[in-house]
Amino acid sequence: MSMCPSSYAMPFYPEINQPGPSQFYLLKLFSADRKGLLHDVTHILSELELLIHRVKVSTTPDGRVIDLFFITDGMELLHTKERQEETYSMLMATLGPSVSCEILLAEGFQQGFSSLPPTISEELFRFELADSDSCSKSLCAEMKKMQKATINFDNSLSPAHTLLQINCADQKGLLYDILRTMKDCSIQVTYGRFWSDNKGFREVDLFIKQADGKKVIDPEKQDALSSRLRSEMLHPLRVMIVNRGPDTELFVANPVELSGKGRPRVFYDATFALKALGICIFSAEIGRQFASERQWEVYRFLLDDSKEFPLANSLVNRNRVVDRVRRTLLGCFN
Repeated sequence: MSMCPSSYAMPFYPEINQPGPSQFYLLKLFSADRKGLLHDVTHILSELELLIHRVKVSTTPDGRVIDLFFITDGMELLHTKERQEETYSMLMATLGPSVSCEILLAEGFQQGFSSLPPTISEELFRFELADSDSCSKSLCAEMKKMQKATINFDNSLSPAHTLLQINCADQKGLLYDILRTMKDCSIQVTYGRFWSDNKGFREVDLFIKQADGKKVIDPEKQDALSSRLRSEMLHPLRVMIVNRGPDTELFVANPVELSGKGRPRVFYDATFALKALGICIFSAEIGRQFASERQWEVYRFLLDDSKEFPLANSLVNRNRVVDRVRRTLLGCFN
């Protein structure tokens, strides 16, 4: 009770300036191709706090890679010579002297939109995953735990807030998915606390209000919010692999926030999973797609086939790729 927020509104300080839009930059990188190259570049950019908003990767017939990264700088210093030289230095130290790179201003940059065939779009963005979808025993076990999540509303504890209590299996990005859903549903979170136990479960308590400042009392609104939370926690991402003629293409999709931002570190985790499997990426692209009444961020990877890890004619290996990428994105490594 002592931690319960008061019924008084939080003060607003108009003199605090809101941050303006970040400047976009284009990082051009030329290098000899090798396994794990794209993830190594992504890892360096992550360490430098450079955020990737769009990428276009292609491989030339002579075995060289052309990478185009549209990025912003979390430190807002990429316009300086020192920051650019730091970026060049770290890239060359990891990738070797054969790499060459250039950073340019990306004036008028707009997030691209991905055009997907209707059959792929329908399967990728469907509301629920089919029972036949491939997943490892560990991941399926985690998903079954998440299906048993409990979501309760309590309007008796606080005079001005609804207490939302969530008890569910823990996974990477869980708090992000919960708070993203709150924001997208115009629910204000005044106070919250969370903790995990040793068995992989997390408890979350949130004191919330509607956009009009009132409690969430209507049972229909409670059911709608509960249903949306369950869906976002159970299926926060979509992963799919398809054969397109002789080629194999991997798709990863996640819903975009109403603010226009995409989920963090998806590109990093997906390339990490492919590197761990020893799979080379022939080309990669990030775009946006409208489907199911919302906007999605879509990551497309054209994968190289190899004797060590054949994909085109091996359903088992394609399922291994989907499973490994999902497990990495959700943090299920057991």
